[in-house]
Amino acid sequence: MSLPFYQRHHEHYDRAYRHKALQSTVSQYQKEAKSKSAVYAQGSTAYARGSAAYRHASAADFSLDSSAAYSHGSSAHDLDHGSESINKLAAAYRLGSAAYSLGLKDSNLMIEDQSYKMSPKAKRAKQNLVSEDKENEAIDYSVPIFTGREVSISGITDTEEERIKESAAYVAKRNLFATDEGVSVSKVAKSTSEEEHREKKSRKVAIRESAERVALKKMLEDTQAFHKKLNQDKLLHAPEFIIEPRSHTVWEKQNVKFHCSVAGWPAPRVTWYKNNVPINVQTHPDKYIIESRYGLHSLEISICDFDDTAQYRASAMNVKGEISAYASLVVKRYKGEIDASLLHAGTVSMPLGFGITPHGYASRFEISFVDKFDVAFGREGETMSLGCTVVISPDIKRFKPDIEWYRNGVLITPSKWVQMHWSGERASLTLTHANKEDEGLYTLRVVMGDYYEEYSNYVFVRDADAEIPGAPGAPLDVQCLDANKDYVIVSWKQPAVDGGNPILGYFIDRCEVGTTHWTQCNETPVKFARFPVTGLIEGRSYIFRVRAVNKAGISLPSRVSEPVAALDPADRARLRSHPSAPWTGQIIVTEEEPAEGVVPGPPTDLQVIEATKNYVVLSWKPPGQRGHEGIMYFVEKCVAGTEDWQRVNTEIPVKSPRFAVFDLAEGKSYCFRVRCCNSAGIGEPSEATEATVVDDKLDIPKAPGRIMPTRNTDTSVVVTWTEPPDAKELVGYYIESSVVGSGHWEPCNNNPVKATRFICHGLINGEKYIFRVRAVNAAGLSEFSQDSEPIEVQAAIAAPSPPYDIMVLESVRDSMVLGWKQPKVTGGTEITGYYVNYREVVDGVPGKWMEANIKAISEKAYRIQNLKENMVYQFQVAAANLAGVGTPSLPSQPFKCEEWTIAVPGPPHDVTCTEVRKDSLVLLWKEPVYTGRSPIAGYYVDMKETEAKEEHWRSVNEKPLQKKFLKVNSGLKQGVSYVFRVRATNQAGVGKPSDVTDPVVAETRPGTKEVVVDVDDNGVISLNFECDQMSPNSKFVWSKNYEPIEDDSRLNIDTKGGKSKAIFKDLGEDDLGVYSCVVTDTDGVSSSHTIDEEEMKHLLALSHERKFPTVPLASELAVEILEKGEVRFWLQAEKLSGNAKANFIFNDKEIFNGEKYKMKVDQKTGLVEMIMDKLEDKDEGTYTFQLQDGKATNQSSLVLIGDVFKKLQDEADFQRKEWHRKQGPHFVDKLGWEVTDDCNVMLKCKVANIKKETHIVWYKDDREIMVDEEHDFKDGVCTLLISEFSKKDAGTYEVILKDDRGKDSSELKLKDTAFADLMNEVCRRIALSATDLKIQSTAEGIRLYSYVTYYVEDLRVGWMHNDTQIRFTDRVKTGVTGEQIWLQINEPTPQDKGKYTMELFDGKTGHKKTVDLSGQGRPFPLLTSPVYRARVLGGLPDVVTIQEGKALNLSCTVWGDPTPEVSWLKNEKPFVSDANCILKFESGRNVSFTISTVSTLDSGKYSIVVKNKYGTETSDVTVSVFIPEEERQSEQEKKKEDKKTKV
Repeated sequence: MSLPFYQRHHEHYDRAYRHKALQSTVSQYQKEAKSKSAVYAQGSTAYARGSAAYRHASAADFSLDSSAAYSHGSSAHDLDHGSESINKLAAAYRLGSAAYSLGLKDSNLMIEDQSYKMSPKAKRAKQNLVSEDKENEAIDYSVPIFTGREVSISGITDTEEERIKESAAYVAKRNLFATDEGVSVSKVAKSTSEEEHREKKSRKVAIRESAERVALKKMLEDTQAFHKKLNQDKLLHAPEFIIEPRSHTVWEKQNVKFHCSVAGWPAPRVTWYKNNVPINVQTHPDKYIIESRYGLHSLEISICDFDDTAQYRASAMNVKGEISAYASLVVKRYKGEIDASLLHAGTVSMPLGFGITPHGYASRFEISFVDKFDVAFGREGETMSLGCTVVISPDIKRFKPDIEWYRNGVLITPSKWVQMHWSGERASLTLTHANKEDEGLYTLRVVMGDYYEEYSNYVFVRDADAEIPGAPGAPLDVQCLDANKDYVIVSWKQPAVDGGNPILGYFIDRCEVGTTHWTQCNETPVKFARFPVTGLIEGRSYIFRVRAVNKAGISLPSRVSEPVAALDPADRARLRSHPSAPWTGQIIVTEEEPAEGVVPGPPTDLQVIEATKNYVVLSWKPPGQRGHEGIMYFVEKCVAGTEDWQRVNTEIPVKSPRFAVFDLAEGKSYCFRVRCCNSAGIGEPSEATEATVVDDKLDIPKAPGRIMPTRNTDTSVVVTWTEPPDAKELVGYYIESSVVGSGHWEPCNNNPVKATRFICHGLINGEKYIFRVRAVNAAGLSEFSQDSEPIEVQAAIAAPSPPYDIMVLESVRDSMVLGWKQPKVTGGTEITGYYVNYREVVDGVPGKWMEANIKAISEKAYRIQNLKENMVYQFQVAAANLAGVGTPSLPSQPFKCEEWTIAVPGPPHDVTCTEVRKDSLVLLWKEPVYTGRSPIAGYYVDMKETEAKEEHWRSVNEKPLQKKFLKVNSGLKQGVSYVFRVRATNQAGVGKPSDVTDPVVAETRPGTKEVVVDVDDNGVISLNFECDQMSPNSKFVWSKNYEPIEDDSRLNIDTKGGKSKAIFKDLGEDDLGVYSCVVTDTDGVSSSHTIDEEEMKHLLALSHERKFPTVPLASELAVEILEKGEVRFWLQAEKLSGNAKANFIFNDKEIFNGEKYKMKVDQKTGLVEMIMDKLEDKDEGTYTFQLQDGKATNQSSLVLIGDVFKKLQDEADFQRKEWHRKQGPHFVDKLGWEVTDDCNVMLKCKVANIKKETHIVWYKDDREIMVDEEHDFKDGVCTLLISEFSKKDAGTYEVILKDDRGKDSSELKLKDTAFADLMNEVCRRIALSATDLKIQSTAEGIRLYSYVTYYVEDLRVGWMHNDTQIRFTDRVKTGVTGEQIWLQINEPTPQDKGKYTMELFDGKTGHKKTVDLSGQGRPFPLLTSPVYRARVLGGLPDVVTIQEGKALNLSCTVWGDPTPEVSWLKNEKPFVSDANCILKFESGRNVSFTISTVSTLDSGKYSIVVKNKYGTETSDVTVSVFIPEEERQSEQEKKKEDKKTKV
């Protein structure tokens, strides 16, 4: 006997439920544990005996290998207790084989304590492999002791299971060594015994010892074989199917089960597929059951339907490989419904009564009802019986019908309230204790093969006599909603009878299941038909009842509700699949063992879900922070606008996340909040709700309107009405009737009806009645509607009017075929047939009428036989319905009976118009009876306006039609009346036209509806038509291509009320065509829909999408690095509902929200994301997000392995470091360079997060660069200016930011390629700074020159004369003096005239300056005569270096005629004399330049410019002022002191 899950770890339950044999086993365990060494010897002997017994049992039951079973069992034991487990098992074997033969599961419990110690999840009881609702059932095979798979399933996690499997060899080997030791001891003991008592041995002892030796030898052989299997290479092998699943063919509604057996090591994992799509048991929990036990795997499919026809695949996989096996399932469909109880799971036999008869498969049965039950009236508490005698033809004794009873369209199942009986001829249903809940429309359905027939009638149940006169009727339909741990909402329906006084309210009573004591739940009556019952005891089951009260007294109690357990919904769902202690009828709830106390956080999502005048119901969600122990709640309230919070449940906290607050002042506004509590204390309150007014949110409905009674039968009237405006949560309607003038009202129904139409039965024929209706919802009953108009109770149907337009369709020598039109008035019911009379007309005198047919004919055409040739006849036709035969038609025109010999066909007949709309209609007709001398080739349709003359007939179609219908969709004008006719044609020509149709107005009538094609959520394709103009006898008639649908193998017709649905079984090319639906007994209500090939493809695609829906994704799974180096995985669905959920998978294992993974699903935006703080090496693999939204599923995967993972990991690490770097002063833009307009190089970087204390230090080649000024970090940019950049400035530059928060550095290497790039830019800027070429006459000749900012060697200079490269000689030279680039032409000649170009090449591009040396407006020879041109004759050096503080005196001589003008430039800018610098020009020749005391500011390039009318000449001198080293150091120290003083 196996213990329930809640008793396995609680000793106080064990004593009460343990089996005696089991108790003795446990006590034996405890005794044996005291002596370990002795146990080894005993255990080994017991094991040897047990092995033989086990091998014997295994061979009989499973034929499992003993050593393999032992090795599996070994993996389930703890490493430190393996030998003890064997000892306990030895004791279990000593109990004998009786336990095995009884099929008990004690072995599970024997291993349970060891598996319990292995699992860290010790706070929950283990779940047994065998379903616990079968705890006490005997099974037909024995469970081996050494089957570790069962134990591992019962609670060991996947990780532990893998670890145990890996150590299985070691554990098994150790246990075997222990066994060997015991065997050795036993062997020595036995040898000693043989020496001392050899002569005393009996034959029995000798045989036993011989058997023991054989068992020992066998065990040693098994041990050696096991050691061989311990070789890992031999142990691991790929999966293989021992038994493959086989295919099945079953009928609908049967269960089917696929089995397969798989071998392999490690144990293969088996996955089942349907059409290569994995089967998700969670998505279809009631459809599929997948089990795996002892290597036997199964897939069970419940209640098969046609969609289950597919190919199924079992895929087995382990580390060594994968293998698949296939099986097919074919589900056969038949018409009609078969009782599921006849179809036992796993059987494929055809149920009795299915349509196989001696006449062939599915022959038609004629089913009729005799002695039918009428409308029945009863009273609560009485016994009522309904019955019908069923006559089935042909009567085949072997085949029995299926009898089904329905109430309001819902199948009734036998219960203590309802009993059913079938005697073979009569079907009966008995209500043993009628209640108002039993009132409704009862239908008897008899199913025989492919066919069934139904008969229905209404059953009324009125209230029982009240115990107190004037007390109201009992409430009805008591139900329990929203059950929780200590709270349940009870709802009910108000009674129709209030006893003459308004109902003041209701009392709710509860009773614990198993007792008879009823307790009243509310002290004052409640008017609202829902009430929250609190104070329930968790784990107990209750039933409820309700009583109504008015001022006269209290009503009888209602029928009790179904039992409901006070449980958390999650616990209820779990217990529904694993019920506890089924033999006690009691639900026992155990809580988890308390963990370390954690004060719970505040609840969330607090809201008012219901508010009435008597109470307010609150709902919330438990907090996320609550520890492992259970939590309870305190509810607080305060008047809105105040902060005076009062605790509502002061004595006992509640356990459910629901609570009903009573004792509130009506009309006041309140706010509510909730606190959580546990053993650690009371948590913080939740957010308060918005102000809630204590009043009914649900209003009592308004009265219905437009009460319209119509005649039905001689004892019933049909009452219709309109729904009240703004009606909410309507339960139904109560109808009352009163004989006109009596003033006494009687209820017509005692169970609210939901439709707005009801047949009131039990009325007196000939009396006039008025009716009124009131609506019902949970808030109460509405006012009565206005009284209807009086109506006299009479039968509604009458005989039909006469048919008309009789015509001859064919005539031969002795017979004629007549055709006519249906009566315009059918008499309120469908036409059941026609009767034809005829008479002879001799010389214009008619004779006596004679009957042409005795049995009514259903068609509107009939052949009259045995007529006289060449005789003239007249005809008349009468129609019949349920009311009788109507008045015959007027006599037709005289027709002569003679042989038609014309070659063209006769007239078509039965021409009708249907589907009339404002711009189209459909014309139907039947082919001519007389076809002429050749087959009919087609038809022509003619039309004209009704009032138009005959010559206005025009043809609708130019080519003959092959079909017998036509949709006229052109040439019609809205509101105009038209008539139509049809003509047939053959090879001989066009025949006589048919009779003209009745006039038809082209208009779409109000309320006209069309056939709508629909694909439901299950992928079922159907055509739907709805009609709100139906009469009681109206029927939906479907047709394909306007022909009756006789083959129902492709289409199912389902009609309920005013809606009809044509369901395609398997839409295909055979189903293409026009589908039309006509509602009989209406004013031409009809519609059609055409399914062509294109629409068929669209519908099939949509069906597949609905059948296998997917969650549409806006973006696939992607990964990105966040600012702090976190890794974010995300995808976005286009749309998610509030019930959508996501599973996160990493390397085929599900991962959950925790410290490492932060997961979030936002249903509003469809965003699903997971954030990881850090990527580690073990996080390399495949990430998958699985989405499930109802039936729709989808998944997206992202593979992060190899270089992709490494790159992402490096990027995350870099981003993390960057974030930490940015917490202190840091570089936003790394160190870079730019060349200024002055051709200087500026190193710059952008910094951020700096403060006053932040310092910046520059280095070149690890040597600090001394900067004169401290940087102020303006605009966050730091710069270092390098003037006249050249090769000496190449190197590695570094800048460091630092303060108390940290430091950051940035490095720039200006070497090799980087230096070359920079120099190219410098050269480019220098080239761009070049001035235009100028011409200077010198003593030697002509000089062309241009100035640049400064000159570097990397700037290459080239000269061209007339676009030809100049070859430099002693006469033509080039050079650079300071910033001047020049070309000297000595002793110029006329050949030197022309265009001169200077090209400066910066390394990438050339920059050109051009001058035209052709005289410039004066004769070129003047340029070649430098005698009078102003010149500097000499005296100025090129460079002067002087120490700071010294005096500088420069002088030179100038010449020219006329005397030249002298000016000075400093750094290309005009320079004049001042107090420090004295410039003199004396005697027109001598020029002096004197600086009394030079300083570093005087450094620069000085130029003397002499100019007269013959030319200009410039001479440059560069002055460099230096500071001695000692003075420099002292000056720097002084600056530092000044800075400290400022700080």
